[in-house]
Amino acid sequence: MTVLRAQKIGGSWIPYGGVSSESPSIPGLDVSKVTNWLESNVAGAVGPFTFDVIAGGHSNLTFKVTGSNSHQFVLRRPPLGHVLASAHDMGREHRIIAALSGTSVPVAPAVGFCDNLEVNGAPFYVMSFVDGLVIREREAAERLLSVDARQRASESIVDTMAAIHAVRPEAVGLGDLGRHEGYIARQLKRWYGQWNQQKTRDLPSVDRVHDELMARIPEQGPATLVHGDYRLDNCMVDATGQVIAVLDWEICTLGDPMADLGMLMVYWTGPGDDASAWNGSACSAPGFLDRADLAQRYAEVSGRDISQLDFYTTFAYWKLVCILEGVYSRYLGGALGQRDPAELEPFNQQVLGAAAKAEDMLSRLK
Repeated sequence: MTVLRAQKIGGSWIPYGGVSSESPSIPGLDVSKVTNWLESNVAGAVGPFTFDVIAGGHSNLTFKVTGSNSHQFVLRRPPLGHVLASAHDMGREHRIIAALSGTSVPVAPAVGFCDNLEVNGAPFYVMSFVDGLVIREREAAERLLSVDARQRASESIVDTMAAIHAVRPEAVGLGDLGRHEGYIARQLKRWYGQWNQQKTRDLPSVDRVHDELMARIPEQGPATLVHGDYRLDNCMVDATGQVIAVLDWEICTLGDPMADLGMLMVYWTGPGDDASAWNGSACSAPGFLDRADLAQRYAEVSGRDISQLDFYTTFAYWKLVCILEGVYSRYLGGALGQRDPAELEPFNQQVLGAAAKAEDMLSRLK
C-alpha cells in the first residue's frame, strides 16, 4: 500500500520529505489542490491528510483519506491515461450512490463531488469511509468469517441484490439513468462489437453463442437498476457476514435484473459447485451456499421467475469472454508495459474456459 502524508506550509500542502506539490508523490492525486478542496467542500475534513491507495490499474483509482481529526473518507477518480468516459463517469457514479442513500440498499454516504478539472485533472467524488471486510480469497474468508458468517454473507449478498432490484428508479431520481427496454439485445450488440475489435484469435464458439442468444432473448419485464458487476468482492461485509456497503457502481444502469443474477452465478463457486471459468475461490470455503441455493433464495426474496436463469448465465459467461479478451488484448499490446507471454497465459486460459462454459450452458437451453 502506498501512503502519502502531507502538511501545510505557507498556505500550500506538500508531502513530508520536502517533495513539492508540483511533483505529486502519488500518480493521479494533486495533494495540495485536493487537500484545499476537501477542507472547503467536505464537512469534517480537516488536514493534514494521509492518502492510502486502495485500488488502481484500469479500474477507478480509489484512495482512503484520513484527516488530522481522524475522520476518514474515500476518494475515487478515473484511471490514468486513456479511458472510456462512459465506464468511468464520476458524476454518474456519485449520482447513483447519493440517490440510493435513502433506500434499503447499503452504500457509503456520498459527501462531495468535484468536476473542476483544475483541482485534480479529472473529476472525483468523495464518500464516507465504511469500515468492513472485502473478501476476495478463500484464505481471507476462512480467517475473517466464521462458518455461520459465511452462510449469512451468502444470504445477505442475495437479499441485497434483491433490494437493488426493488428500488423504483423514478422514485429516487434515476428514471433516466438508461433505456428501459431491450437491455440484453443492447448488451449483446455492445460486447460483440468489443469482441470483434479486440479479439486476438478466432473463436467460432463466441459467434455461435452470440447468434443463439440473440435468437432466444426472454421477454424483459419492467426495468430495474442493474449493478452490472455484482459479486462478493464488490460488497463489503461486517464480521457477521451482513452486507454493509455495495461498491463499484461505475457500470450500473437500467435493464433486466436477471442479468445480475446470471453474472453472480458465474462469479460464485460454492463448496459443492463445479468450477467456474472465473478465477475466484473465496466462496468455496465451507459455510457459503452453492449457486442453486443462491438462485432459489433470490426467487423467494424477489418473487421473480428464474426459469430462464440458464439463458442469463450463458450470457454472463459469453460476456466474460468478451471482457477478458479485451484485457488480454491490452496486455499483449503492452498497455501495462512489456510482459512475459507466460505471465499472460492465465488470461488466455480464462478466455478459453469462459468460452467453453458459455457453449456448454447454451446446450442446456430449452
